[in-house]
Amino acid sequence: MTHSSAPAASPSATVWDFDPAHTLVEFSARHMMVATVKGRFTSVRGRIIDVADDPAQSSVEAEIDAASLDSREERRDGHLKSADFLDVEHFPSITFTSTRVQPLGGDRLRITGDLQIRGTSRPVTFEASLNGRGKTPYGTEIAGFSAEAQINRKDWGLNWNVALESGGLLVGETVKITIELEAVKQS
Repeated sequence: MTHSSAPAASPSATVWDFDPAHTLVEFSARHMMVATVKGRFTSVRGRIIDVADDPAQSSVEAEIDAASLDSREERRDGHLKSADFLDVEHFPSITFTSTRVQPLGGDRLRITGDLQIRGTSRPVTFEASLNGRGKTPYGTEIAGFSAEAQINRKDWGLNWNVALESGGLLVGETVKITIELEAVKQS
């Protein structure tokens, strides 16, 4: 991801870069119709442009290294990274670029944007909240956010599945995305 593609920050804008050590992007989906399996991406970077006097002009962009997927099961990880799912060899990044930031009152936001997976871009809306702001013991200004969305994986061409003998499918179509994000204010 290059930050040069981000919209020019207005004089009242504050730039915040994701802190990868304190940012978590998780996903979950149903497995065999009876359990929920979770995974995460361990390499995430991004930027928030916060326009305090006009929050609707704020923006978010993020990039995930698709090969950093970790579901705590090596064989499953290999399958999820294969051409059956993310095809990380041909599509190494998952990206999100906001198209609209809507303040909902208090510390709540609705962030809509284009989520690109496997070269396919579709709109997704995250329900988000600002969890707080503060300074680290080293004087760095930080802000924390949480966000959630649900997608249908088939909308991005992630169609692989197996019919179960008992009925239903091996992998659910609905994927829940949960983000815990800490961002560092840039000077």
